Amino acid sequence: MMQDEASKLPLDGVTVLEMGTFITGPCAGMLLADLGARVIKVEQPGSGDPFRAYKGTLYSPHFQTYNRNKQSITLDTRELADLAAFDALIDTADVFIQNFRPGVARKLGVHWERLSARNPRLVYASISGFGSSGPDADRPAFDTVAQAASGFLRLLVNPVHPRVVGPAIADAMTGFYTAQGVLAALLQRAATGRGRLVETSMFEAMAHFNLDDFTHYFAAGQVMDAHSRPHVSQSYVFQCSDGLWLALHMSSPPKFWENLAEAVGQPGMLALPAFASRDARIAHYEDVVAHLAPVFATRPRAEWLERLRSLEVPSAPVATSVDVLDDPQAKHLQLQISAPGPMGEFRTIRSPLSFDGQRNLTVSAPPLLGQDNAAILGRRPHAAE
Repeated sequence: MMQDEASKLPLDGVTVLEMGTFITGPCAGMLLADLGARVIKVEQPGSGDPFRAYKGTLYSPHFQTYNRNKQSITLDTRELADLAAFDALIDTADVFIQNFRPGVARKLGVHWERLSARNPRLVYASISGFGSSGPDADRPAFDTVAQAASGFLRLLVNPVHPRVVGPAIADAMTGFYTAQGVLAALLQRAATGRGRLVETSMFEAMAHFNLDDFTHYFAAGQVMDAHSRPHVSQSYVFQCSDGLWLALHMSSPPKFWENLAEAVGQPGMLALPAFASRDARIAHYEDVVAHLAPVFATRPRAEWLERLRSLEVPSAPVATSVDVLDDPQAKHLQLQISAPGPMGEFRTIRSPLSFDGQRNLTVSAPPLLGQDNAAILGRRPHAAE
């Protein structure tokens, strides 16, 4: 990364200690690292973050996803020498992140009260499953549990064929909210000189992420289901003759539907009862699908996309990761970045944020377990590693 002031990232000079495992804590740490913070991942000797071993090694794709731009040291804070080494780092750190179940941080000697007494400027981020108190405080939480408990999962599940689908949304969103809280606390610390305890839980994060669902209930008494948003937003997925899918988001402007009718070669389509108005299309969503699905099945996707784009119909291919990387716009935006890594070239997707027109195209590969013990601790605290 370039060193002149104009090119420095916003969190340059901020030091974060992360005792995060799996996704929520590591995601928060990665987001701060992407903004220029120095993130030191503190891991258990021998095994490290359990996400490391998800593919039989200590460098799984799962681990790589949320641990770029970090350093790794190994400490067992239940041992006095390691606790002393940890405290020396805490004394000058700006942020500490942990996502232990309630009570574990105290057992490890890394709880808020002790660390903030040592370093009053410390911003301490604590992530739990269901909160630090209350009847469910000790309840184990994983991504699907948090999605379900917050009311979000039912909006993704097809009621006719119920299956859990999609990525780990609750884990990642909790990391995003945590990073937001840390940034707010750092901003306030610049004025007050004191750190803050920043707490959130997967349950709270996903309830807030599911805000539209609750707002419809509060404002209109409506309990949404999996079809509510796509019906109102007029969103569709259709399969083309080559088996590939495309997506439409028709929203409310009449010109979108007028142009779609032209694109599919059916200018009289909008005179049909199911297409007559926005309200009609919402009420007869399945009839709209039944009418258009056979039409899109007559031509390959590339041909349809060319027609739709020429008429400015909001559309896109339902892309795979390979499709995205091959897309000219993705190449123009330099979404893919890479760096040498311990297992060969490390490739990833850059942060979506640019500052003063500059994209940060620099990345460091996720660290091996204890990779930075010598540089940071000046010793190897555990001979077994």
